[in-house]
Amino acid sequence: MKRGILAITTLLSFSAVSATFPVYFLGGQSNMEGYGKSKDLEPLHSKPAEHVFLFTGNAVSDDDTSGGKGVWAPLQPGTGTGFKSNGRVSLYSDTFGPEVSFGHQLYSVNGNQPVAIIKYAKGGSGIAEGVGHGSWFPFYKEKTGVNQYDHFLTALRHAFEPTDIDLDGELDTLVPAGIVWMQGESDAAESKEVAEAYEANLKQLMTLIRAALRDDDLPVVIGKITDSGMDETDGKRMDYHRIVQKAQKSFVDNDVCAAFVTTLDNEKHVADGWHYTSEGYVHLGEAFAEAMMKLHQNCDKSVI
Repeated sequence: MKRGILAITTLLSFSAVSATFPVYFLGGQSNMEGYGKSKDLEPLHSKPAEHVFLFTGNAVSDDDTSGGKGVWAPLQPGTGTGFKSNGRVSLYSDTFGPEVSFGHQLYSVNGNQPVAIIKYAKGGSGIAEGVGHGSWFPFYKEKTGVNQYDHFLTALRHAFEPTDIDLDGELDTLVPAGIVWMQGESDAAESKEVAEAYEANLKQLMTLIRAALRDDDLPVVIGKITDSGMDETDGKRMDYHRIVQKAQKSFVDNDVCAAFVTTLDNEKHVADGWHYTSEGYVHLGEAFAEAMMKLHQNCDKSVI
């Protein structure tokens, strides 16, 4: 399917259902992909989780048809930058992103309810047309006609195909429960025109992602981008970051089921000036989980 609403495979028609998993989509660019070092994690986060399952879509450039493929596996580090999957097996890296602490935190604060996470993020990607190292612009038609938005749809399709994500021999049901979005750096670094279009582009994309997950009222958590100031020319990594930050906040303020996570305001960047420390990614994932649980309460959206 090229565009429009993705048809999610529902398992409710089967007579036997062993487990129902709330499923969360985590998407964006490099700070969602993750540059944390797995060796820095505490023991709780460094080993595979027993009741949290993760599908990480293969992150590739626009026009590459191998994007979005992956397999379900227990949540564990190694799905940050450098992770690869061909849809049958996965090659783990030595990095992680916010998904690790997000999954553990959700499981903990929601009464040990099993959790499923679908992640697709591509470093350097933008949401404006033609911006970044890959674009989420939904109506891309050049070359193969496949871009980051299509890779996201592929990830959803592959993630919802299996009938037994925990491989316990019984049928499972996946119920979309929320969206977490960490992105905007590429758009904030491109031009003032692109930055000023960010709010409209973000609203359009979140509308389409909600539609793909078959719930127009899904909670959305937005991570605030931050500028490191580590630029030798003018002290700004992203010249228009304040415009995008304002756009992110405005989107949240005008959406009855959205939250703005600003925890990165207090986190340090590593030497490249774009990414965060391992500790920062842990804090970010925990903040995402806490914001999501509050949205479930405030939006009257129950968690399965």
